[in-house]
Amino acid sequence: MDERLLKILEQKVRDAALHSRHARDLAALLADGQESFAFGVLVGRIYNSFYYQSKRVLGREPTDIEFEEFLDFVRKNRSKLGLR
Repeated sequence: MDERLLKILEQKVRDAALHSRHARDLAALLADGQESFAFGVLVGRIYNSFYYQSKRVLGREPTDIEFEEFLDFVRKNRSKLGLR
């Protein structure tokens, strides 16, 4: 993954971790499976950042390889989001 994107995503994980309570509160309001719903909200925020920043920084949509790298990034940073 492009180093510029990686730095942006790392910051997004830190930001999401700071606001993970918001996602849990939203999950409590909307879903029975609160933890997985909250995790989905947080991953959605990070994916949105990945996609948007790919277009902004690289001037194009992410490739399949970059998406696989993004999935690895999420796996490695899952615990930082305060869920599982």
